[in-house]
Amino acid sequence: MVNGRGENVKKPGRKTTSRRAAKPPARVPARGGTSSKAKAAPKRLPVKVVAKAPDQLRKARRQVAALKTELAAAQARIDELQAWADTDFLLNIYNRRGFERELDRAVAYMRRYKATGALIVLDVDRLKPINDTFGHAAGDIVLKGVVAVLMRHVRSSDVVGRLGGDEFGLLLWNLSEPDALAKAAALEDAIDRLTFVFKGRSVVAGASAGVALVDAAQEAAAIMEAADRAMYVRKAARKGRILAAL
Repeated sequence: MVNGRGENVKKPGRKTTSRRAAKPPARVPARGGTSSKAKAAPKRLPVKVVAKAPDQLRKARRQVAALKTELAAAQARIDELQAWADTDFLLNIYNRRGFERELDRAVAYMRRYKATGALIVLDVDRLKPINDTFGHAAGDIVLKGVVAVLMRHVRSSDVVGRLGGDEFGLLLWNLSEPDALAKAAALEDAIDRLTFVFKGRSVVAGASAGVALVDAAQEAAAIMEAADRAMYVRKAARKGRILAAL
């Protein structure tokens, strides 16, 4: 196109809009490869964490071992306290609490297995006059002498306990009534022959024993009461005997 001045002028054309640029073609993975969208492999733990694991395990085992040691020590202490609660400290035999527990167990055992046994309740005849005249230290010596006699006349399976100040219980297994009565008489005789010397004076304490069979049909408290009654009957029968001059 020529304008009035003779110059060539380009004819304006229609303005066109550019098309949206096409997405680049997806990259095709080589055969045998994996695409970028494939699931990533799990990460490995840092080397320093893996290295600490054995140390932590050893520490945990040491802690467990220490706790087991503490638990064993605590159980031993509990057993010791239990033994103290059931023991007469002066005489090193069961106290009433411990003896009654053993009697309860014996009755349960005899009830289940048809075993037999006898209970002897023995009372020291003259402990109070000895205490009043020579003091409680002298009375303690008498009690220890009586216990020594009792322990010589029982078996390892039998049970001996102090029921009170001057009263003792003996649980004897597998004895008939005649055998139990004979054992009670032997204990009385042995204790009657015990002689103590206090302040230059010879003293005999003596003892009275009552017997009751351990009947599985009865409760332990009833058996104890029967033996206690028998002991008082025996003590009344021996009352006229002069066992010591104080």
